[in-house]
Amino acid sequence: MYTDEELNDAVKKGIFTDSSVAEFRALVSSSRSTAAVDEENFRLIGGFNDIFIVIACALLLFSALWVLKAIDNGLGLSVFTLLSWGLAEYFVRKRKMALPAIMLLLSFVGGVFALCINLLPPSSETSFAIAAAITAVAAYLHWRRFNVPITVAAGTAAAIGFLMSATISIFPNAENWNLLILFVYGLVTFLVAMHWDSSDVNRTTRRSDVGFWLHLLSAPLIIHPVFSSLGILSGNEGLTNMAVVIVLYVVMTSISIAVDRRAFMLSSLAYVLYALSTLVKTYGGVGYSFAITGVFVGGALLLLSAYWHRVRANLVTRLPGMVQNYLPKAHSSGTPHRIISG
Repeated sequence: MYTDEELNDAVKKGIFTDSSVAEFRALVSSSRSTAAVDEENFRLIGGFNDIFIVIACALLLFSALWVLKAIDNGLGLSVFTLLSWGLAEYFVRKRKMALPAIMLLLSFVGGVFALCINLLPPSSETSFAIAAAITAVAAYLHWRRFNVPITVAAGTAAAIGFLMSATISIFPNAENWNLLILFVYGLVTFLVAMHWDSSDVNRTTRRSDVGFWLHLLSAPLIIHPVFSSLGILSGNEGLTNMAVVIVLYVVMTSISIAVDRRAFMLSSLAYVLYALSTLVKTYGGVGYSFAITGVFVGGALLLLSAYWHRVRANLVTRLPGMVQNYLPKAHSSGTPHRIISG
């Protein structure tokens, strides 16, 4: 299995020409009856060996942590973090393995954060802010070394944690504005995701993968504050609130279609399923609420998937031309188009 990024590298090294790679992509798109840009490809797994390596790495990391924590908690976390980086030197930098790259990145930043929390004074917003700041810096260093796409989203999450904790530490009353602040950071994360996406509208480079993970992060940051402020997560399931939930999800779905990112829509799906199943349960669907909601939402998503290209074409063509320039091209029939790498 070869990725678009690897094909681009082959072009740079003179192994293939731009035209041959473009024709190959067109052939693959034609066989799948859809344009490659609409597939929302991102590298997750290269083969079963990826799973094998992830299991082996997890066994080594967590076993070492378990044994060494019995001696000293800080020692265990330090070894866990250093092992995560060391394993990445081989399996990520040398072997270019996708799933181990994600797992080792998460174990590394998680280890850095846990180690900082362990060394700093407990139960302090300042300590949390310092730990989040150090984790963000660690994620940046990991990105510079290994270029794992999910790293940018992980670093962004750490930076948001730092900013929120630092704000509360300096201005204690700001805690009352947590939901609004989180919502604003969600919008900022979405804009950052669009920056990465717009730099690769054909989605043939690693920048598109970075955008994918940022969209996956931004949706919960946007929708969670809204649900919490409506009281839905604490049992306030009035019809008005449910109507707001549905309208909000329709808006997010429309944005997801426009930017051609299903991840943005699906990462907030759990909130909508919870809200709608609670509504069904409240009005007589006890015992079948989640099943009824699943049938309705699942059917709607499958219908949208079948007509994704047509719906997207109708939506995108109505947007201003300046906005369309930052989005992947829309094709009403899903007919593949030639992609020129560059």
